[in-house]
Amino acid sequence: MNEKQVKILFVIAALYDGILGIAFILFATEIFAFHAVEPPNHMAYVQFPALLLLIFAAMFYRISTDPLKYRELILYGCGLKFSYCILAFGYQITTDIPFMWIPWAWMDVVFLVLFIIAWRSLSEQASTA
Repeated sequence: MNEKQVKILFVIAALYDGILGIAFILFATEIFAFHAVEPPNHMAYVQFPALLLLIFAAMFYRISTDPLKYRELILYGCGLKFSYCILAFGYQITTDIPFMWIPWAWMDVVFLVLFIIAWRSLSEQASTA
């Protein structure tokens, strides 16, 4: 993956997590209702992770501005994506989780794989420079 592709990847990741974060801050009740899922007893349980998504969106945008310089931040993005996947799929396998969370987990699998590829490519570029 070349540097231009990495920049595009992280702009897309920033938009994805940013839009998802804003959606859950502003429209959490409607999202839960659309999926016929009972919301938690307080919206702070949803809004705090949504704000974290906005923080990660800002970090992903920062990575896109200079992927070589900020390549170590990619590992934090990998941690975010891995954490969500392991929880969503873990609960799907062991107990239960509303289906509304599963498509986002599959998207995070895609991002995780692409982030790892990007990090490895940038690490190789950095070592040859």
